[in-house]
This record gives sequence, C-alpha cells and structure tokens, in this order.
Amino acid sequence: MSEGQKFQLGTVGALSLSVVSSVSIVICNKALISTLGFTFATTLTSWHLLVTFCSLHVALCLKLFEHKPFDARAVMGFGILNGISIGLLNLSLGFNSVGFYQMTKLAIIPCTVLLETLFFRKQFSRNIQLTLTVLLMGVGIATVTDLQLNVMGSVLSLLAVLTTCVAQIMTNTIQKKFKVSSTQLLYQSCPYQALTLFIVGPFLDGLLTNKNVFAFKYTPQVLFFIVLSCLISVSVNFSTFLVIGKTSPVTYQVLGHLKTCLVLAFGYVLLRDPFSWRNILGILVAVVGMVLYSYCCTLESQQKQIEVPVKLPEVKESETDPLISAENGTGILADVAVPKVPVWNSNKDLDA
Repeated sequence: MSEGQKFQLGTVGALSLSVVSSVSIVICNKALISTLGFTFATTLTSWHLLVTFCSLHVALCLKLFEHKPFDARAVMGFGILNGISIGLLNLSLGFNSVGFYQMTKLAIIPCTVLLETLFFRKQFSRNIQLTLTVLLMGVGIATVTDLQLNVMGSVLSLLAVLTTCVAQIMTNTIQKKFKVSSTQLLYQSCPYQALTLFIVGPFLDGLLTNKNVFAFKYTPQVLFFIVLSCLISVSVNFSTFLVIGKTSPVTYQVLGHLKTCLVLAFGYVLLRDPFSWRNILGILVAVVGMVLYSYCCTLESQQKQIEVPVKLPEVKESETDPLISAENGTGILADVAVPKVPVWNSNKDLDA
C-alpha cells in the first residue's frame, strides 16, 4: 500500500470516528440534559477532558504513543484558549436564542476563511467559496429559526466565534510547526483545558441555569449517563484533533455541519423529534454543498500535484483538503448542534 493510500485510509478512519462518536455523544447528552435534567454542560465538559487525559496517560504508560514535550507556553496558551472558547460558546447559547446561536456556529466557517486568508496567506478558490455558501445556506435553512438579538448575547457570540476559530487554526499550525501528532498535542493540552473549565464551569453553569452542580441529586441513572458521556468524549476529543491534523479547520467545520444534519435526522427517526419539510430541504441542500466541497477540493488537490511549482518560497497555501483527500493533506477541532432543551444545552464536545 502506497503512502498516499495509507494517508487516505487514515483520513477516512478519522472522519468516520469523528462522525460516529459525535452523534453518539449528542444522543447520550440529550438524554442526560433533557430527560434527567443535568444541565451543567460546562462542568460536564471539564469531566470529559479529565477522563480524556487519564485515558491518554494510561495509553502512554502502555507505550501506545510517545510523549514529545515542546514549547510549554504554546501548549498552555492553546489549552487555556480552548477552555475559554468552550465557556464562551455555552454563554452564547445561554444569552441568545437557539436560532441566533446556530447563526453563531455558521459564522465560524467564513471567519476561519477570513483569518487564514489575512494571516496565513491561504487561498480559497471561487469554487470552494461557492460550495461553502451552499453548505451554510442548507444548514441555516435546517437549523435557524428565531433570531432574537441583544447586545450582551451578540458580544459573547462574537468572542465565541473568534476564540473558536483561533483555537482550531492553532490546532492545525501547532501540529505542523512542532511536528507533533494529534495524540501528543491532546495529551499535553488537556490538563490546561480541564483546569480552566473546572474553575469557570460551576460559575457559568450556575449563572445560566440558576442551579448548583454540587447540590444536584446524582441518581444511579444520572451517574451512568455521565460516565458513558465521559467515555464517548475520549473518542470525540481524540478524533477532533486527528481530523484537524489531517485536513484543515474549514474541512473540520464542514464535517461538523454534516454531524448537525445527522443529529437532526437521528432525532427524528429514533427520538421522534419534531421535523418539517424545511428541515428536510435544508439537510438536502447542505449535503449537496458538502459533496460539491469535497469534489472541488479533491479536484484542486489533484491539479496541484500535477503542476510543478516554479517558486517554492512564493507558493501560498490553498484550501484543498476535502472530506476525503485524494492523496496528501495538510493539516484541523465542532461541535454538533444539539436539539433545543430547557434554557441551553450545548457543550463543545458535541461538536467537537
């Protein structure tokens, strides 16, 4: 098997693991939040990250991967930024309507494109831009309902979008710059993310739900779903870093919207959630956008391999990272939308 085929197989595996684990954790967390009333998403996310770190530490002891220390300040800044972005996303949902929150998530792709174009000189062809527009229109039709604006919610949404975009771009660039794997980066950044959310989680959850996470009645059923959610989160967090490392931040966001559509479909089929022709139309348009995006990226990737670069130092990075790459990929972290529950219900691991 050639190196390109191995890379493509690894990319397909990473994408599949990300979709399956993210949809699974959404279903699990919906039961935990909607049915059992455990609405402390930020605190739950800190537990997710703690379990992920412990699992990776066990894997390290078993020599399943190699520990590769690098710039401690970069790791700390990256971990804290990720924790802050999770908190801001939850605050954004708490202070906005669900419809406006969905718009916030849709804004992540154009914001990422803008940042990568301005600061990394990355080029996005007109075809890629058009396919992303089709995708965002489809997801918007399927998920965005009411749009209620307020100053505080808008500011929080803006900060959430910026921190999320920067964190996802850093996930890609750090792996490339320091030549570390997704597992090595996740292992070193997890403690800082978990610590950040351990500190701010109970406060944010109390602010958003008017409840105390430490005073909640933890029945055996609640504990079972918390443990299950934490175990699934290991796969979610690992696959997130893996996908970002193998593709790009924009491709990861495209994958995240695919997971959103799958969650809506599973919610209707398995949980009998309300579903309308608008949802169906939006999902179909979004799927068309995803297929076109992957096709255009694959086509551009093949053309780029055929062309002989004349001036290597002047070559600008382009967006040629499809959902399934043709040969080589460059290097991406969503989050999947959760059906509406009382007050708020999102955490970044669902999206993850």
